[in-house]
Amino acid sequence: MDQSLTRQISGLVDQISTIIVGKRAQIEDCVACLLAGGHLLIEDVPGVGKTTLAHALAVSLGLKFSRVQFTADLMPSDLIGVSVFERNRDSFAFHPGPVFAQVLLADEINRAGPKTQSALLEAMEEHQVSVDNETRPLPTPFFVIATQNPSDQLGTYPLPESQLDRFLMRITLGYPDRASERGLLAGADRRTMTAQLTPLMSAEELLVAQRQVLAVTASEALLDYLQALIAATRSGTWFVEGLSPRAGISVLRAAKARALMAARSYVAPDDIQAILPQAIAHRLQPVAAAGRGAIEQVRAMVEATAIP
Repeated sequence: MDQSLTRQISGLVDQISTIIVGKRAQIEDCVACLLAGGHLLIEDVPGVGKTTLAHALAVSLGLKFSRVQFTADLMPSDLIGVSVFERNRDSFAFHPGPVFAQVLLADEINRAGPKTQSALLEAMEEHQVSVDNETRPLPTPFFVIATQNPSDQLGTYPLPESQLDRFLMRITLGYPDRASERGLLAGADRRTMTAQLTPLMSAEELLVAQRQVLAVTASEALLDYLQALIAATRSGTWFVEGLSPRAGISVLRAAKARALMAARSYVAPDDIQAILPQAIAHRLQPVAAAGRGAIEQVRAMVEATAIP
């Protein structure tokens, strides 16, 4: 395993931790998600640092960053761009929208309507958009980091299951502890600090790291364990419906990213367990008798599933 890459990733987490204080575990999840080539959903109440975290990630990775504030009247053309007739050329010219970035921050994603969500869904799944019967590829790498307010807040639309399934992980930040909050109150403005960050990786280095993730091995016993967990979600005991094969592949990829961050060339059961709640809870609905939230239900299922 490339130790220099591991140190580089650790430095990345350290730098972002100077902006989002007291949330190292969540930052590690974010970095693992991006290393695995997945999209990230951050769900929490306003004001806890969701947007700042996304911006700090983009700056630290040296990627082209674009932010879109999702609102009820946001149209697909506001996101992907539009063709405009230019008289001096006597032809239509395409003006790309903010989706043509390497990191797209979709702020308050669940405030937009279904048409805009559908346009974003194509970009997330296919890494391309369709405009005027023409397919246009998006930059590489391409990540969507979406923030979402709790669904009980005014003006929010629940995201469809098909779109939730496109997010490799969903995390929450929560309120900071007392010491971290005192640092926020007494320290410099986080937006100013984010603007002063230096990129610790380039787009090319990130693509190399993603290839390293794919090279991490998973033993037959590890795959048996992952399949046992997937089968448990489908048993009807824990959840209404189980995980899809795509979700299982996503979990394995995220676990490989965790292993790479720990300087290991193989996936361990601990990697699966550490990543599982963030990687599958948003895809599952607990059975009515559980009386628990999805994350708590996932953890209970993990405790009840034996490691081969």
